[in-house]
Amino acid sequence: MRTPVFTGSCPALVTPFDENGNINYDAFGKLIDDQIAAGVDAVCVCGTTGESATMSIREHNAAVEYCVKRVNKRVKVIAGAGSNDTSAAVYLSQHAQDYGADALLHVTPYYNKASQTGLIKHYEYIAARTDLPIILYNVPSRTGVSFTADTYKVLSDVPNINGVKEASGNFSLLAHTRCLCPDDFYIWSGNDDQVVPMMSLGAKGVISVASNIIPEVMVKMSHLCLENDFEAASKLQIEYMDLIDALFIEVNPIPIKAAMNLMGMEAGTLRLPLCDISEKNLEVLRQSMLRMGLLK
Repeated sequence: MRTPVFTGSCPALVTPFDENGNINYDAFGKLIDDQIAAGVDAVCVCGTTGESATMSIREHNAAVEYCVKRVNKRVKVIAGAGSNDTSAAVYLSQHAQDYGADALLHVTPYYNKASQTGLIKHYEYIAARTDLPIILYNVPSRTGVSFTADTYKVLSDVPNINGVKEASGNFSLLAHTRCLCPDDFYIWSGNDDQVVPMMSLGAKGVISVASNIIPEVMVKMSHLCLENDFEAASKLQIEYMDLIDALFIEVNPIPIKAAMNLMGMEAGTLRLPLCDISEKNLEVLRQSMLRMGLLK
């Protein structure tokens, strides 16, 4: 029987950039250390929040290698390795394995709009070429394609496919997946505003954007759910809804980087085609952070 890569809360780490647009490893290392000190159960590097789509292959591999070394086995490291090119996804997966990552995160191929059969073949091909556990990543709002529960069922037969980060917002899909798939095909919330309801349907935790600035909150929320204290977890989810909404007022990771910079966390710039948050939305974000005591 498979065991979950992690249970609880895992930050989808921002990649800090310096004024020249290069990875700011000093700020990156501090972010990793602060997240671990806050009690997170794993970290995810080079995902959507980490702006992997605008990182070169060399930068991507360097960021994964650095993260693994900085973490130094204190928690699990999940390396983003997804691509719309299956061979590129294999390349990133094998390098992450060589660098010592504990697991892989593989987003559905974007732009190509693969069929369900294509998705199955894509993931079977990758899984056969790495020993690491794979977390699928379903985010159709970005990729233009979604898994079906039937496809999850087929992929759940692949031994090193550990489960899925579900960011579709589709609770019917979640329920049908839990119905069709074995108990050791695990699910994690990919949406900070849906942690508690997803965990009430059996999700094992969250891969969280908000954790970059409120790691203790996301750890507490997910662990309360794991302890079946959904009443307390629900209160926490509701308490932080305004902030979570503000962190997605523009496309991720624009607001989270703005929030981190407001807090002096040196998240730095964004890479085009992403650009700075609008002044109007920055003020909405700032006011929400003030209400939650994150700014003075």
